[in-house]
Amino acid sequence: MKGSAKARANIALAKYWGKLDSALNIPVVGSISITLDALWTETEVEFNNSYDADTLVLNGEVRKDLIEHATKFLDLLRIYAGVKTRAHIVSKNNFPTGAGLASSASGFAALAIASANALKLDLSQKNLSIIARQGSGSAARSIFGGFVEMHAGQNPDGSDSFAEPIIPSESWPLEVVIAITEKREKVISSRVGMTQSSLTSPYYLGWVKTSTKDLSAIREAIYARDFERLAEVSEHNCLKMHAVTMTSQPALIYWKPATVACIHAVKELRTSGVPVFFTIDAGPQLKAICAPDNSKKVQEVLQSIPGVLDTLVTGLGADAQKT
Repeated sequence: MKGSAKARANIALAKYWGKLDSALNIPVVGSISITLDALWTETEVEFNNSYDADTLVLNGEVRKDLIEHATKFLDLLRIYAGVKTRAHIVSKNNFPTGAGLASSASGFAALAIASANALKLDLSQKNLSIIARQGSGSAARSIFGGFVEMHAGQNPDGSDSFAEPIIPSESWPLEVVIAITEKREKVISSRVGMTQSSLTSPYYLGWVKTSTKDLSAIREAIYARDFERLAEVSEHNCLKMHAVTMTSQPALIYWKPATVACIHAVKELRTSGVPVFFTIDAGPQLKAICAPDNSKKVQEVLQSIPGVLDTLVTGLGADAQKT
């Protein structure tokens, strides 16, 4: 039984950081993201009765360190299908893995769809989002394209914790310029970092309390196509999240010197009249969001900054799909 799928990474404009339930991967707050067309994961899964254990090959490398998490995730699909068959997973990313570019989001979204396809499961996008969430919270959003909202939910079983689209990518065709400042995997994963922050940061409760207001403001800005308002709230939301990570014990400082330089460059561009704003997930890579006719200028500026190893330009992407 084989299945394959392709899913795209996403970046959060209204971020989540922290979990209400770690076992079910239920976020403590909702989030809003944009799906990126040019950053994707392709995954193939084969379930075979001859396998005595699950195996995972990621980007051509056997990853025994990741198989326990992958097995727990596949068990969710096996329960749906009523089987115990082990699986072999082959997955690849066309962008740096585990470096703050949402490879876990695209990875688990692709794995959910590929596995469901292989097991002949007819699951709705909502159910796929709920399943993907249990692999990676942000993976729930990568099931969909365009602008996407993730509901934190209130039910203890996580049945109302899922993502759904706000508007499609073609309704507001923004572009994203990504400044790559580090290609290696980050030392502290988001999963570990969230727990660390919730237990130790003095700003954590303030982050949770103000996130709902940010979520509403960003949603309204998207519906109104209000770029200035979207820029204002998204940047503030980003900086609040990183204030929480930096004040955790031990401190989670994901940024590189070039990350900070990119922040200043984006702010200077906006002051000069270029409509652009930044956001940074749990990693060192800065994402600059702008209108398509401004992306070339933004890319030129970010490329010139010492410590920026590469830049990627992408539009907004579509739903994850079977391949």
